[in-house]
Amino acid sequence: MSQSIAIHTPGKAFRRFVARVWDDPESRSTLIGLLGVLLVHLLLWLVAPFVFRLDPVQGVIRPQARPQPFNIELAPETFAKQPPKPPPSKFVEANPDAPENTPDKTTNFAARNQQVAQEKPTPAGKSDMPALEGKKDMQSTQIVSGQLSKPVEHIEAQPPVDVPPSETVVAKPKAEQNPLPGFEKKEGENQNSFGSNIAKIPENARPIPNKIEGAKDVPLIEGATATQPAIDPKRPRARPQVVKQQQVRPAILAENKFGTTNIGNIAVDAQWSNYGAYLQRMIDTVQVQWERILIESKTYPPSGSTVTVKFILDDAGRIAKIVDVDNHSTDLASRACISGITDRAPYGPWTEDMKAVLGSQQEMTFTFYYQ
Repeated sequence: MSQSIAIHTPGKAFRRFVARVWDDPESRSTLIGLLGVLLVHLLLWLVAPFVFRLDPVQGVIRPQARPQPFNIELAPETFAKQPPKPPPSKFVEANPDAPENTPDKTTNFAARNQQVAQEKPTPAGKSDMPALEGKKDMQSTQIVSGQLSKPVEHIEAQPPVDVPPSETVVAKPKAEQNPLPGFEKKEGENQNSFGSNIAKIPENARPIPNKIEGAKDVPLIEGATATQPAIDPKRPRARPQVVKQQQVRPAILAENKFGTTNIGNIAVDAQWSNYGAYLQRMIDTVQVQWERILIESKTYPPSGSTVTVKFILDDAGRIAKIVDVDNHSTDLASRACISGITDRAPYGPWTEDMKAVLGSQQEMTFTFYYQ
């Protein structure tokens, strides 16, 4: 018996394996996928050193390109003239005794129109405030000092009905009357001489037997009477005054060395506004109430002390909130200042132009000085 041994070489075995795999459809697709993956990895391995190299690349310097012009089209309303914003304004208290005169240009507003003036001009003075002697390093809105005779109410009282006073008849005062005197007769011893009768006539001599006491200087009119108007105790007459007192609140004036060249009664540059008139009435009312509280308390805080109250006033005239109280005095002084502001509120509604400028609320700061 004979046996034969077939010799299998690697090349032949690989070809048979490929043929067998290629004949099977599923195996053939798998083989194609493996060959594709090998080709991609081989390609990346060859190209990667050139793509991901870290050496600097020498570029070519190009000349800088000129900027190209371009056009911008704006809407027509962009160039519309916008109204300028109002400059910051400062409230000042004008002199009520100075004549009304609208200033040419000012950022001050007050309860009346007024142009700066003073009795003695300042050479080359161009200030909107008159020259004043006062305290240094102090801000003040006043230029004159006086006394408020009564509080300024925000609600006007109805005028009283005028009733003419009735006249009363005053009887004529009784006149002094003296009886007629006798006379003294003198004759000399010589029959050829002259005799004389001497008589002294008294004042208010009358042919009456006895003297009547009375006033000496009375008109000699029989039945004369005089009329005197009656005085209504509810409406007494005003007391005559020699010097007219300014109806402004007491002031601590601030020193101002540079005034104006305008000569006249002391005044300040100010323009009238509803807000200025409203604020002046409010300040006067607070001043009177504050003084009334101090008088009724019968005590006075230390001289030179101050209290600053910051609060919010709304468009109805109410004190919406006390924001801050900077007290450099006693507790009594602080309470008096706060009550002086809140007790007389509300101070009346704002006008429409005030609301347009101020909105619905305004923060204010009042500083009270104790002297």
